Order: sequence, then C-alpha cells, then structure tokens
Amino acid sequence: MVNSGFVPNNSNLKKTSGTPNLFFNTKDSLFFKRNAHNIAYKVTSTQLPAMVGGSFVDLYLTQGHMREPHWHPNAWELDVIVSGEAMVSIVDPDTRTLHNYKATAGQVVFIPMAWWHWIRPLSAKLHLHLFFNNDQFESAEGSDTLRLTPPEVFQAAYGVNSEKVAEAFSPITDSVVIGPPTKPANAHQHANDKVNHEISVNINHKPIDL
Repeated sequence: MVNSGFVPNNSNLKKTSGTPNLFFNTKDSLFFKRNAHNIAYKVTSTQLPAMVGGSFVDLYLTQGHMREPHWHPNAWELDVIVSGEAMVSIVDPDTRTLHNYKATAGQVVFIPMAWWHWIRPLSAKLHLHLFFNNDQFESAEGSDTLRLTPPEVFQAAYGVNSEKVAEAFSPITDSVVIGPPTKPANAHQHANDKVNHEISVNINHKPIDL
C-alpha cells in the first residue's frame, strides 16, 4: 500500500535542483471515462512530483450516472461542488449510520479515510473537485468487492442464495467507477437504449480504451 501521506514542509524540494514543475493540465491525466460527460481526471505526484502529501480529481457526472460506492484506504477526501447539485452519501462505520448530504456550488463534504461513500448528481450536470491528503491516493471500488467475492461467501456469511447472488452480480464484469456499467453489445436492450463503447481507464498511468 502506498502511504506517503502528509508532509508538513517542503523538505522534498531542493533549491540546488531549481524550481520544480509547478504546472499541469488535468485533461492530460485520465482517471476514468464512461463517456464524454461522465469522466474523471486526476493529478498526483506522478504528474507533479513536488506535490507530496496531496492529490486531486476533477469529476464530471450527469443525472442517471454516479460515482460508485467505494472507499480510500490511505486518504481522506474533500468534495467541493463546482457546479450543479450533488448527493454525497457516507456510511459512518463507528455509529453504523448512513448520512446523505445534499450540496450545491460552493459547498463541501468531507469524507474520513476508509469510509464507504458514493456520489449522485441531483442536477442534469454535476462538476466536482475532489482533494485527497495523499499524493498517491488509493481507491477500493465496490464493484470489485462484489464481483471478486465468491457467491458462496455471501451465502455462508448472510444466508442469501448464492445462485441468486451470482445472477444479480453477473453484469458486473469490470471495475465500474462511474456507473451504471455499459451493457454488452449482445445483451437485450430496450428500443431506446444505446450501447456506449467510449470507455477508458487509466492503468499504470497510461490511458487504455476498452
């Protein structure tokens, strides 16, 4: 697990090396793309090596999509609403309660490290800036937990039918990140449904089209 965390000074910067790179275009670092209107870009110390202790995600969502349930094992998150209206939902593991925060432009929602959370747009379009206190933040996606856990485990742990669990989770074949997932081309679709082949994911800092 990467855990560079917070650095209280600029000891990582050496004047003998000159001024480090202090500028970067977020659009040059894709985090995840569901389509042109549901997309996220990220800036970490990979893009700005001098930015030790913090990172940033520029997130765009449209109504009907969402940032899937997930948590960050090594960073807290501060969500800043740039435009639109969001519902940020957080599960408090200490009190075992669900909190839903409706936020509009200029308002912020804070998510403690490792707390389960998700984001839904309440407006037609939503734009957020997400800040993390780790320059290489990690994200554990709910879709990965569901699809990689054998259905028999859910039955043994919760008494649910493993066959029904397997059927329910069968459409989840990859990390979702921004949902809902795209339907396979051979899946049954309603007349007005459209398949979206414009999906990209960032692996090892290299964008790959799926």
